Amino acid sequence: MFLDYFALVLLILVVIFIFYTVIVIHDIPYEISVHRNHPHQDAIHVAGWVSLFTLHVLWPFLWIWSTLYREDRGWGFKSGSGSGKQEQDLEQRIESLEATITSLQSQTDSQPQVSEGEE
Repeated sequence: MFLDYFALVLLILVVIFIFYTVIVIHDIPYEISVHRNHPHQDAIHVAGWVSLFTLHVLWPFLWIWSTLYREDRGWGFKSGSGSGKQEQDLEQRIESLEATITSLQSQTDSQPQVSEGEE
């Protein structure tokens, strides 16, 4: 009789352990997205629960989605060191273009306006 109750308790504990393990495993992509400060954390978390009810069909895609973004480099696989230099170069080009536009506007404003009938 004791072994029957022991087996029942053991069976219940195993079922609870398996249930908890499945919940923890399905939440791994969400934890990755929180660690990386992903902009779509909530969507990944909800999709993880949906994946739980669809037998984890979406789970590999959630893993990929959560690992594609990092705060220091953004999306994709480019290195963080090169992107900062590119941004600085683009900012310098924009500043020089704005200066050119300003000088051209000041030149056109200083020139007298000639109407078509006055020639």
